[in-house]
Amino acid sequence: MDSTALATFLAVARHGSVTAAALELHTVQSNVTARMKQLEADFEVTLFARHSRGVTLTAAGLRLLGYAQRLQALGVEARAAACDDGIVRGSLRIGSMETTAAVRLPGVLGPFHRAHPEVQIEVRTGPTAELLEHVLAHRLDAALVAGPLNHPDLVGRTVFREELVLVAARDSGSVSQRMATPSGLTAITFRQGCSYRQRLEAQFTSRGWLPFHRLEMGTVEGILGCVGANVGVTVLPRSVVETSRAGESLRIEAFAPEPLWVETLLVRRSDAYVGATLRAFQAMFDEAALESASRPTLQLVAGTEL
Repeated sequence: MDSTALATFLAVARHGSVTAAALELHTVQSNVTARMKQLEADFEVTLFARHSRGVTLTAAGLRLLGYAQRLQALGVEARAAACDDGIVRGSLRIGSMETTAAVRLPGVLGPFHRAHPEVQIEVRTGPTAELLEHVLAHRLDAALVAGPLNHPDLVGRTVFREELVLVAARDSGSVSQRMATPSGLTAITFRQGCSYRQRLEAQFTSRGWLPFHRLEMGTVEGILGCVGANVGVTVLPRSVVETSRAGESLRIEAFAPEPLWVETLLVRRSDAYVGATLRAFQAMFDEAALESASRPTLQLVAGTEL
């Protein structure tokens, strides 16, 4: 399977459409169709099921998909390794939780971009579970996610420790008092897969704050805006709340009897090639750790190389 056939197979599998695959590959539909037929002839199996809405992978196509993704990633990695002469350049694909991207990541990306303006940086935000899937699928070089990490194909190092706090409207009663009301409580969270959401639900369950309603939002400011409007409460890092534009309408409740801390990890595939660009990006976190060691609401942890 050559690189063109590989890219064609993956594009059709991703979009489920010959037309969309052709647009992505900057070619015509007939070329995509010809590649699909040639692949099926080479493997002597049917890889795609054609229907009125497009195409879907057959069982054989699904079995091939994982290998095709690995082959493509390995080709990209091999090229990066061969071209890596120690100069920081090329592209860097970083994933980040929404909260980390809003508060912590700019302090690292700013110095990195000024030091290496030729590097093309791509940042994708999402919940921890989704970001880990992207790293595993080679769609991201590394990601900032919430710990702990427990996957045989991933390695990570702690770069931040954040204190999680309960956040409510400034003029509302305490969360425990509000839970005593007949209407109960609304927990405002990111979508499923967010580690902070999991911790919120675990904390509510352990305290017997049941039942509670859920409201999903897509952004930090959206969540805090609704909290400030007394729609519900949330759990977020203290640093996020204290730097929010909605801060004047919010009240922070620390977890008791002990603060609730969560580690933010910089994670990558354990078998991935770590080139000069990713090493330089990681070094920025070590520099930030030295500059921010005295801040009481944030602990940056300098550690070993990825």
